[in-house]
Amino acid sequence: MPEVSFPCGKEFLTFNISDDRFRGELVSQAHHYRPDKSGEELVDESLKSPEGSPPLAELAAGKKNVVLIASDHTRPVPSKIIIPRMLKEIRRGNPAAEITILISSGCHRKTTKAELEAKFGDEILNTEKIVIHDCDSPGMVNLGKLPSAGDLIINRLAVEADLLAAEGFIEPHFFAGFSGGRKSVLPGIAARKTVLYNHNAAFIAHPQARTGIIEGNPIHIDMIHAARAARLAFICNVVINSQKEIIFAAAGDCEAAHQKGRNFLLEHCGVNAAPADIVISTNGGYPLDQNIYQAVKGMTAAEATVKKDGVIIMIAKSDDGHGAPEFYKTFAEEKNLDRMLDTFMKTPPESTRVDQWQSQIFARVLQHARVIYISDAPDEMVKDLHMIPAHSVEAAVKMAEEILQNPHASITAIPDGVSVIVKN
Repeated sequence: MPEVSFPCGKEFLTFNISDDRFRGELVSQAHHYRPDKSGEELVDESLKSPEGSPPLAELAAGKKNVVLIASDHTRPVPSKIIIPRMLKEIRRGNPAAEITILISSGCHRKTTKAELEAKFGDEILNTEKIVIHDCDSPGMVNLGKLPSAGDLIINRLAVEADLLAAEGFIEPHFFAGFSGGRKSVLPGIAARKTVLYNHNAAFIAHPQARTGIIEGNPIHIDMIHAARAARLAFICNVVINSQKEIIFAAAGDCEAAHQKGRNFLLEHCGVNAAPADIVISTNGGYPLDQNIYQAVKGMTAAEATVKKDGVIIMIAKSDDGHGAPEFYKTFAEEKNLDRMLDTFMKTPPESTRVDQWQSQIFARVLQHARVIYISDAPDEMVKDLHMIPAHSVEAAVKMAEEILQNPHASITAIPDGVSVIVKN
């Protein structure tokens, strides 16, 4: 009887699945990958041997105004390892460089001081200039049109930089194909208007806008154009395991380095679907499971392997509640999913609503399967979002059995839904 551990916040929930019901545990092999170097050594090595670019120190030579894009509190990027090394390389190339760390918050809430301290540590927080991007700031710069015809508007600090660089991490992404790389610019430091256009309903519904797909993905095409237009000159991106440890690093040109990281992930995180009546998934624990909005990502992994009209059991701490007022309001006010999706598809790209993309994907999941949600979020909030609240795996499985009217329903486990590419 396999015992599976599911991350929830900073802890784990365990559940024993009987052999006759167990269809498989879908786990990224990246979680079992053991590099022969430490995370620090991997980052150092990537910075010394960049892909398709001169070293960062060489790029920084003669560049006075340097902007270094860093991730926000919603991403488990090991910034304490990456950022000091990038700062050191920049100053090695130009000791007089004036450096600004720009937090790529996209359309997320502002990162708190406590979250910045946890992310960077006291020394960087107290000695470096840190600015948090505001997607609604009136002082941003229009860099022309995206391939999709949307306006490319980004943070003025990045536009006026003599050198623009970024940290990040690469993982499967449920509509951009992969996170990291070009996403530091769009959506990271872009205007809300730009993000909304890029995340329009037709793009989200596009068959290439799926986990692990870059080729022909219209969302990616816009994003890479934005990175080039912003003159993103250098990135240092890592791949992490379930313990949030660095197992791979790539630095250099934003396309070449990102491709190297993608190739590593494609080799290690693809898993074959294991169709089942019940699929239990997570968002990989803290910090990616702080709210319901982000948890939609882990649900899409379950969507790819749960049988039609089956049950997804999603585990996400969600101690920050729904995490997105418009996302919550959409489902609280509209109970008809067909009507909701029809409204999205009829919405012109320039009129895309805030968080419409997440609502569109979530509605698609809900049309495919019932969702039981294990979290610390209020039960009424979970119900408003068309899900069934639960507070233990045992209770959720019993609920699923009752919904399916089958006490022997088959079960597949996905301990980290955001780390796998489920292949059918």
